[in-house]
Amino acid sequence: MTTLGVLQILVFFAVILAVTKPLGVFMTRLFSGEKTFLHPLLRPVEKLIYVLCGVDEKEEQRWTKYAASLISFSMFSFIVLYLIQRLQGVLPVNPQGFSSAHAPGGATAMTPDLAFNTAVSFVTNTNWQSYVGETTLSYLVQMAGLTVQNFVSAAAGIAVAVAVIRGFARQQATSLGNFWVDLVRGTLYLLLPLSLVGALFLCSQGVIQNLNPYTQVTTVEGKTQVLAQGPVASQEAIKMIGTNGGGFFNANSAHPFENPTPLTNFVQILMIFIIPAGLTYTFGRMVGDTRQGWALFAAMSLLFFAGVFALYASEQAGNPILAKMGIQTAATANQPGGNMEGKEVRFGIAATALFATVTTDASCGAVNGMHDSFTPLGGLVPLFNLHLGEVIFGGVGAGLYGMLLFAIVAVFIAGLMVGRTPEYLGKKIESKEVKMAMLAMLATSAAILLFSGITAVIQFPKDAYWNGSYGPGVGNLNNSGPHGLAEILYAYSSGAANNGSAFAGISANTPWYNLTIGLAMLVGRFLMIIPLLAAAGSLAAKKRVPVTNGTFPTHGPLFVGLLAGTVVIVGALTFFPALSLTPIVEHFLMQQGRLF
Repeated sequence: MTTLGVLQILVFFAVILAVTKPLGVFMTRLFSGEKTFLHPLLRPVEKLIYVLCGVDEKEEQRWTKYAASLISFSMFSFIVLYLIQRLQGVLPVNPQGFSSAHAPGGATAMTPDLAFNTAVSFVTNTNWQSYVGETTLSYLVQMAGLTVQNFVSAAAGIAVAVAVIRGFARQQATSLGNFWVDLVRGTLYLLLPLSLVGALFLCSQGVIQNLNPYTQVTTVEGKTQVLAQGPVASQEAIKMIGTNGGGFFNANSAHPFENPTPLTNFVQILMIFIIPAGLTYTFGRMVGDTRQGWALFAAMSLLFFAGVFALYASEQAGNPILAKMGIQTAATANQPGGNMEGKEVRFGIAATALFATVTTDASCGAVNGMHDSFTPLGGLVPLFNLHLGEVIFGGVGAGLYGMLLFAIVAVFIAGLMVGRTPEYLGKKIESKEVKMAMLAMLATSAAILLFSGITAVIQFPKDAYWNGSYGPGVGNLNNSGPHGLAEILYAYSSGAANNGSAFAGISANTPWYNLTIGLAMLVGRFLMIIPLLAAAGSLAAKKRVPVTNGTFPTHGPLFVGLLAGTVVIVGALTFFPALSLTPIVEHFLMQQGRLF
């Protein structure tokens, strides 16, 4: 590792630390119903939305009604997004004529299974893409479909996090707030202003924003090339701020039209973490003890640094086989060497390692390099981040409520060790809360392992619909051996973790992958949220118990270590057998001179 590379990582973390408290205070005031500096401008708009939608902002909802509102909104969003994808050929703002008789050669057909997968993906804030954006979707679908879902699916995640916080903060209460109010406020006061500023900044740095047809240009070699264009900056900003990750272009944030300079790269990484980090302070303020929020922040930071430096060190060490062949410079005292395969020279190894770690710590999925080209241990880090549930700051809202799930398990383990009923923030953690936490963990893990296992062994009958031009589960891999298995494992891990990134070595636009990854996304989103809301509703109804000498403090270094250890151990015990067959064994085989 180089001094400059380490400095980039430290400066990034320092900026995140600096914005955590002010943004956390703003979100506390916003979701507590207090006035903010944006209220004089946006409050009339908020009230108009309530009138048009028939929402009573003073009405509170029990956890069951809160969950029902979330699910009904998500179902409606899915139907609308599915329909506009299927009808894009007859809808306006489609200069390339995608899904019509005038579609250009090489365009991807919007089949029912692909529309299903994409609609589920963006509604669940996963943003997995089985298609190439610039050859598949019209500008209308990109703007009115995907970008809209980037806002509201992120706002829904924030709303759930706030509802879970209220569960810890309230006493003898029957409600967790109002989903529709939380959704509107998260979108209107938080995501829209941040995205507006972010989009204007990106435009100033060269990210394109237009509705022009694609342009055919002549290259310096005298050949012709088609340059895809579109409303990129407006989608790029919320893609990062809302931890969505779905790119306008197939190359995502490695494309110069999405991420043109090292400065935009650095700012985009910051965009991913600012809201998740701020929510930790919001948590502390809303429960009445900011030390509790900083404890969560510390546990997340500990895991973040472990991941980013492990990935950076592995990529900087490079591939010994390529080094012996003279293709890659070996690391020496004066020459850092490193694995540059699949990386943009504009960013280098350190910035790529930081981006890959942050995007899989959060449920973002944007990439500025190809994870499929990382060294085995380098690829292990983003894969293991997915298996931890993306609670290392995590997605907007999802990271906080996911870490609170682990906090419940951590204090339960501590209670078992001392023979005392576990408590967290003055609330007794009893069987219902622990059962709900375990249900959320097991559902996601089962979706990953079962779908990966079935896909790795399934063989469809010859000439069957599933086989036809699509190939069986293993027929769409670009690599064999443990690396090919890792491509399958990563795909379902990304779907169930609502991340959306990929090893990019698998052709996933098949009926099998589109349907099964879509199901994994639904499990990862709703079978985590519903049990957590149930636990929050149970906690809100409880009294606070007084602190005694036997109460386990949850704001100090001991709890931070226990919480971080619980996250790692649960992930390791669940997924170690699968990981030992993929990046771990591939690393040892690489040392013996074998590549896949």
